[in-house]
Amino acid sequence: MAVGARSGHEEPEERPERYARPSPGSGSSGGLPPQDDGGSGDGEQAGDGGSSGTGASKQRSFWKELPLLVGIALVLALLIKTFLVQAFSIPSDSMMNTLQRGDRVLVDKLTPWFGSEPERGEVVVFHDPGGWLDDTYTPEPNVAQRFLSFIGLMPSSEQKDLIKRVIAVGGDTVSCKKGGKVMVNGKALDETSYIRPGSTPCDDKPFGPIRVPEGRIWVMGDNRDNSLDSRYHQELPYNGTVSNEDVVGRAVVVAWPFDRWSTLPVPDTFDQPGLNAAALIEGTAGPGALAAAGALPIVLVRRRRLTRGRTGR
Repeated sequence: MAVGARSGHEEPEERPERYARPSPGSGSSGGLPPQDDGGSGDGEQAGDGGSSGTGASKQRSFWKELPLLVGIALVLALLIKTFLVQAFSIPSDSMMNTLQRGDRVLVDKLTPWFGSEPERGEVVVFHDPGGWLDDTYTPEPNVAQRFLSFIGLMPSSEQKDLIKRVIAVGGDTVSCKKGGKVMVNGKALDETSYIRPGSTPCDDKPFGPIRVPEGRIWVMGDNRDNSLDSRYHQELPYNGTVSNEDVVGRAVVVAWPFDRWSTLPVPDTFDQPGLNAAALIEGTAGPGALAAAGALPIVLVRRRRLTRGRTGR
């Protein structure tokens, strides 16, 4: 009975202290707030159970989505490699000092899709036109290298590619005499900004004059004394020129190693006045002469008829 009496007197006195007052306008009329001992215990247990369940759900969801994320990343890498940029490794010294052996360059593959063609002074990567790399040893890449190269996450394992500088394009006339400079459309090129110090423009292999066919390019390495470029393949069809269709793209930046990071701009000598104008004059001289030759018989016949008409009068 004493216990019952204590419990009856003490419980009403403790309730005002244990339970918060309802806030004005809340609409509550004596309902127990969340701070109730029993309620809070239940709430904590429910909260713990709910949070652990959510974490497990999230973890399971991540592992389920991981293959999809990897697949999307691989597809994006493949698209970038196919349409935007691709990494290539420099395998030789033919482009020193512009490019060193082992450099990684990024090649722009986007602009050719919009009809852009190689221009004078650009450094380009191109497929072997045929016969250039027949005597070159090409190591066989393993499966992992092939796959990573295929999706563009590693430099290309395709060893039948070359990298050179475009010296002349379709319609140009290019030549170089021993002891002289490279001449394009009668204009001498100042190559001091990119040719390797100590190299000569063409003393090891003079050439020309050669008329570059339309849709093709004449290429040379910056390390002229150690570059088997267009000069050394003149016995092949088209006199050692390379088809524009074989060009993979323009090398725009040295991306690796980091201490050699640099862009690959077109040297100023290829923007000298008169270079393009000379090409246009040479390119239109032939058709102009043919047109004049074709028009001459028509003019002669017309003059005869006029002369006869005047004589008859």
